Amino acid sequence: MEFKQLECFIEVTRTGSFTTAAENLFITQPALSRIIKSLEDELGTPLFIRTRKKLELTDAGRVLVKHALKVEEQLQLLSDELDTVLKLKTRHVRIGLPTITNSIFFSQLIASFHREYPEVTFQLEEDGSKRIEEKIINDLLDFGVVVLSEENDLLDKYMFVKEKLKLVVPPSHRLVGKKEVSLHELKEESFIMFNKDFELRNLVITACRQAGFQPTIISETSQLDFIQELVAYNIGITLLPESTCLELKNDFKTIPVTNPTIEWNLALIWKKDEHLSKVAKEFIRFARVKLSKENPSTGNY
Repeated sequence: MEFKQLECFIEVTRTGSFTTAAENLFITQPALSRIIKSLEDELGTPLFIRTRKKLELTDAGRVLVKHALKVEEQLQLLSDELDTVLKLKTRHVRIGLPTITNSIFFSQLIASFHREYPEVTFQLEEDGSKRIEEKIINDLLDFGVVVLSEENDLLDKYMFVKEKLKLVVPPSHRLVGKKEVSLHELKEESFIMFNKDFELRNLVITACRQAGFQPTIISETSQLDFIQELVAYNIGITLLPESTCLELKNDFKTIPVTNPTIEWNLALIWKKDEHLSKVAKEFIRFARVKLSKENPSTGNY
């Protein structure tokens, strides 16, 4: 008895039709009939009672389908475990990072992990939060760092940063000298933003709408350096997280934004999977410990 025979038998039982089962199995109906006939010959008994109206299992057929389904389940478990073993052998971790994050900090995190597990290699990709989420769901990345927005049932997360956005302007800007700025005061300003792949853009637009206006976006980009250059030339203003403001290259002025304040929550994410490799599980554990030490106020999420 071969698994191909059992697979065909199970499909005929599920569909109740040789025609539909043949279509689902991508074989011809005569070929399927021959496979079932060979199984019946091998067992020495009919498995189906064929009538014009419907297809019914014989007593022998009911016994066989009960055990065949168990065999199918065990083979699927075997396949899943083999996939996990193969992932372990690669020992390669793919991580997506948004342009706006502190790349030096994550380089230190990866370097620390590599010192403890020198056999593990890493691949880093820069992209927007939305694209990173998509790549993880489609198994193109193992982990990502994203700006939290809506809950996604396909992903698990660990939040490790809670910050507020600040206004970034050149030294000659009219608002320089103010201790804080109400978001509505930016109604007439030209905004320079990250593009639609970045959740930061949505956070800013949503907050502006809550403040009663639609922001005028004069330029969009995926590069932080380009945003800095445009602000430096007084082309427009931008809003960036507090930690990013500390790393700006030029002589910018940063001002807290109020009414409303805009929160920027950063999280490590990965695909929900009960068969995560040992390497992936250890990286999650390691990252949680390191990130909580760097940001003790965030706690475990």
